[in-house]
Amino acid sequence: QVQLVESGGGLVRTGGSLRLSCAISGRAVDVAAMGWFRRAPGKEREFVATIDWSGITTYYADSVKGRFTVSRDNAKNMVYLQMNSLKPEDTAVYYCARRGTTTTSKSAWEYAFWGQGTQVTVSS
Repeated sequence: QVQLVESGGGLVRTGGSLRLSCAISGRAVDVAAMGWFRRAPGKEREFVATIDWSGITTYYADSVKGRFTVSRDNAKNMVYLQMNSLKPEDTAVYYCARRGTTTTSKSAWEYAFWGQGTQVTVSS
């Protein structure tokens, strides 16, 4: 059984930064691609970033490209999302997710395991 636990969310002002963490347990970490998604109030869940098993290949949503960076430390069973230059429209619950394969995906339905989410609120 895979468990994902996000942390690092909070309240920040426009232009500020946060670093989200996702702790993974229950199964080998380094063989799975990981993703970050978010759901804003009243909106559908949307893709944010994804990283392959090695940490070499990453993809981002256009809305966060150049501001967010996804990374991983397989030795520590951790995945991170560094968020800089935050905007009010980044306000959402952020979720990390694990695929069953090593390659990246932008589609939420391709991720089998999900964390409980962490709230990020950006004030204007």
